[in-house]
Formats: sequence, structure tokens, C-alpha cells
Amino acid sequence: MEPSALPESGKRRFGSIAIVGFGLIGASIARAVLKADPDVRILAVDASADACRKARELEIAQIAVLPGDPAFRAFVEDEADLVILAVPVDEARTYLGLLAQWSFQGLITDTLSTKTSISKLADEVLPYPERYIPGHPMAGSEVNGIEGSRADLFEGAHWILCPDEATDPDLFASLHELVTGLGARVVSLPRADHDNAIAVVSHVPHIVASSLVQLASRHADEQRSLMRLAAGGFKDSTRIAAGSPELWCGISFDNCQALSQGLSEMQQIIQQFKDSLDAGDRAGLTSLLAEAASVRRSLPATWVPSTERLLEVRIPMTDRPGVVAEVTTIASSVGCNIQSIEIDHVTESSAVLSLVLTDEGDVGQLSFKLIDAGFAVSFSPLSAKEHVHVG
Repeated sequence: MEPSALPESGKRRFGSIAIVGFGLIGASIARAVLKADPDVRILAVDASADACRKARELEIAQIAVLPGDPAFRAFVEDEADLVILAVPVDEARTYLGLLAQWSFQGLITDTLSTKTSISKLADEVLPYPERYIPGHPMAGSEVNGIEGSRADLFEGAHWILCPDEATDPDLFASLHELVTGLGARVVSLPRADHDNAIAVVSHVPHIVASSLVQLASRHADEQRSLMRLAAGGFKDSTRIAAGSPELWCGISFDNCQALSQGLSEMQQIIQQFKDSLDAGDRAGLTSLLAEAASVRRSLPATWVPSTERLLEVRIPMTDRPGVVAEVTTIASSVGCNIQSIEIDHVTESSAVLSLVLTDEGDVGQLSFKLIDAGFAVSFSPLSAKEHVHVG
């Protein structure tokens, strides 16, 4: 059986969504989706009966069931056009097997913070692997579980999507639209690069934050005022250490190699600071601090794009594998944020890819890299009134 056709452009992309794992991220996705479109039907699946009860009480899912409930399979087979796996990697493996067994024909994405093992499994077990697009929302909260869920959790946050050469371009455009409709900024990364990148910006910082809390805790008995003093900047910089230990243990071992390498590099950097102190090298220490300060100041501020300065990029493309993944990855590599994607199918083998960019990133480099990759490109300014984002 062939996969079902996509909705026509301009209509709701996903009308029925199954969210497996109704903790902080899964429940926040449900809240955000319903805030954007209250008519979307959401099925929540969670191993906790309490979470299912709360999902119904809070009215953030029309149906909330345990994994073994027949309603889960019925919803997937008869209604769902999107399944979001918001569970740890080990559990995601089980659900991928079920979706394969049920011959699910819609789109599958996930929220896992590692991609290597789950992407490999999806390629092996899913009947339509081109309809699996790995995802990773870079958002969180000190409050775990459904109790910490918020409709605005993803506003301004980065949300990584990992298309590849097999990804259905229309499905990618649909998922991109859903994610940006929740207020997030999509970053495209190759699946092979994801885990190494996230180890540096997320997994290593979590271990470092946990280490700092342990350091303070060891000295708390000696200086009773220490933890009160830690309530300022120290508390802010170690906020992520409050995350679920079980969850982060699983993440750490699933990304063991990249995390271990990152921690080794971190040890070397800390050793440089220690060596400068031990040697009385003020110039060396100042140089290390200045380098870090310069990089920190160069990080972009909160995303506040000008709605009056949009740019449309039109790219004629032939029907070849991976073209959308290649273009969106190039855009992400030069810091360009894609607000929306549309694909105008001209013939069975050709189309025009239309990207609407916000006013950030290096458009010159984008043009150079796209042309260097063999694409013909045209740019034109687009006012906010001309661009209507379909939710």
C-alpha cells in the first residue's frame, strides 16, 4: 500500500497527532499545538496513569491512554497523520516497532536529544523511512513532567530537524511549518553531525553544571552561608542540573562517545586555567578570560526578527534525492532562519523551492554556497503583509 497523499497547500497540515510520552516536552507540544489550532485532535500516550488523567483534566488531549490500550492502535491506524515520540531512546525503539507493525503511513518525528541509534533503527524497521524526520527541541524547564508543561515553552527556542537524502520534501515542509507555528526556530543538521554538536552545547554543559553543584555541596557544611550566596548567578548557571537524573543518565550513555570526548576537551581547558594560576601567569589567564568573554559577547541575543524585513529565496530544483535537506542545511550553516517553506511542483520531475527568510544570517554567504552547490537562486524582498504563514 502506498502512503496516503498530503493535504493540499493552505489546509491544516496535521489534523490528528499522537504524542507518545506526555511529560514536559510532549505535554508542552500538545499545549502549543492546541493554542495555535484548537481543532487539532491529540492522543496522549503515557506509561503513567496519573499523567493520562492529568492530560484529560487539563484538556490538553482529547484522548489519553496507556501504551497497551487498543485506542492507541486504533487512533494510529484510522486517524493520525503525525506521531511524535517524546520518550527516552530505549522506549522509542519499542514504539518504532509498533508503528512499523501497524504500517503507519503518516509522518513520524521525535524529540530525542541523540540521533545516531534511533535513526539507524528507523531505517531498518520502518516501512516508509522517508517519512521519519528526527527532531530535537532545545527547550526545557526545572519542573519536570506534565506539571512543568507550557504552551510558550518553544517560543524563540531552536528546534533541530534532521532531514536526509530520503526525506519526503513535502513532509519536511509540513513539519517545518508546524514547528515554526509553535514559535520555534528550525535548524537543519545532518543526522551524522547532530550528536557531536549537541554534546558540546548541551550534554557537556549539563555534566559541568552538575559538577559545580557537587562542588558547592561539598563545602556547604563548612560554610553554612554558601548555599545562600549561590542563589544568584550560580543558581542561574547551574539550573540545568535540576533535570531528571534517570533521563540524563540515559542521554549520556546513548551519546557516550561524543560526551566523553567533550569532557576530555573540557578537562584540558580547565587545566589551562589551573596552569596559568599555578605559574602566576597573569597575562595567560587574562588572555583565556578575554577569549571566552569575546566569544560570549558575540553570541546572538534573543531572537527578535523584524517582521517588515523578510526575504524570499526561490530555487528551481529537479527531482533528486536530498535536495531540501541540502538547501536547508546550507541555510542553517550561515545562520539564516527559514520562516517558511513552500514547494511548487511544476512537473513530476521539477519544482520550485520557495524559502521565506527572516532578517538574520549571512545572505551573501547563503547565495554563494547555494550557487557553489549547483543551484540557481533568485532573491526578492517580501513584506510581512505579503507573507501569510499557514498554521
